[in-house]
Amino acid sequence: MRVRQTSHRVKQTDAPIIVKTQKLTASAKGVVSLAQGIVHWNPPQQATDAVVEAAGDHTLNQYGSGAGLPDLVKALEHKLATENGITQFEVMVTAGANQAFTNVVLTLLDSQDKVVLFKPYYFNHLMAVQMTGGADNVVYGRCNPESWHPDLNWLEECLQSSNPPRMVVLVNPCNPTGVLMSKSELQRAHKLCEQAGAWLIVDNTYEHFTYDGRQHTCVSGPHVVNIFSMSKAFGMMGWRLGYIAYPNADLAADSEVGFQMSKVQDTIPICVTQMSQVAAVGALDAGSPWIREQVQGLSSNREAILDALSPLADGTNSGVAGGEGAIYFWAKLPQGCEDDEAVVSWLVKEHKVCVVPGTACGCPGYVRVAFANLEEGKCKQAATQLKRGLQQLVDQGAAALDRSTSAEKGVDRSAAPNEDL
Repeated sequence: MRVRQTSHRVKQTDAPIIVKTQKLTASAKGVVSLAQGIVHWNPPQQATDAVVEAAGDHTLNQYGSGAGLPDLVKALEHKLATENGITQFEVMVTAGANQAFTNVVLTLLDSQDKVVLFKPYYFNHLMAVQMTGGADNVVYGRCNPESWHPDLNWLEECLQSSNPPRMVVLVNPCNPTGVLMSKSELQRAHKLCEQAGAWLIVDNTYEHFTYDGRQHTCVSGPHVVNIFSMSKAFGMMGWRLGYIAYPNADLAADSEVGFQMSKVQDTIPICVTQMSQVAAVGALDAGSPWIREQVQGLSSNREAILDALSPLADGTNSGVAGGEGAIYFWAKLPQGCEDDEAVVSWLVKEHKVCVVPGTACGCPGYVRVAFANLEEGKCKQAATQLKRGLQQLVDQGAAALDRSTSAEKGVDRSAAPNEDL
């Protein structure tokens, strides 16, 4: 009997780009990576102390509340009200912001419902929609080609169509572009979705990562769900801690949102690891002042990577976007080098540095470059290598890639796995 094939849903889901870049990086010695969106710092001491103190608490070995550890939920409610200005909401703690988004998609969308993702999109958002059967119903939103901010005039037309989307997704500050939407832009998106009866989902993972005096803001309402993460700001990537702020029963258009979402939560994690939640309570004790100190320390990295991208700017910044928020720059590759996946592989092989190809975010011909995952010294090293590679691309164009390919001809690589993107 032939074994049945895997599901159509998972087959049509994009392969995780970070896994690809990790394999590519591992295939060559001495590669430094500017690919994965992580930070180089560890959690605050308060988080570590909280875990040590709770190590003997045997109740943490049991299942916890699906909504989250009561002490953590209380701390998050205070943070959301005082720092984010969100009112009339409920909290659900999740295993990272990716699980939070998946919970939201499974709760609010049916497979035939349309959802707007603005290009370039965060790849895991698309994967969540694909995996839940809605790949054919993604409406790819347009961004301003100069600023890379979402085109809200386009959104208005889309929401007024005969078959409007049920959900609009924004990432602010944006992964992958590193741009920050203004308060007025968010308010307009909020109003457009409200008038159209569409859900507005805002991923605020990088809320604390803003630069040059800019400020992150939130919107809330009966049609708004906000997603947050503790991974980046508190250096808790491996602890897997995110949370959802969704409208409570008094505010929500559908008063059963929380109840229905609890079905998803109980099916996937049951509850988030309790010790991770203990660490999160400790981290919140350190709070925003601790985060600001870490983010301010990224200034040298940010400047180094911006300089590394200068060959693509051609005397202006028209080829380079970002740096307003999050931990990314978004850059357009030189004419003739639009095969971004080939460029990424070439950068790894020839210049020992790795970035994310824009194809993974729906925009071929671009690259996403992270600047928070390495300490200052290593980041400057990576920046030097990246700048050298990009300058070679500008000077030589596709010929640089062709020469690299030609040099490999005749080399027996059959014994080694092909890790090209």
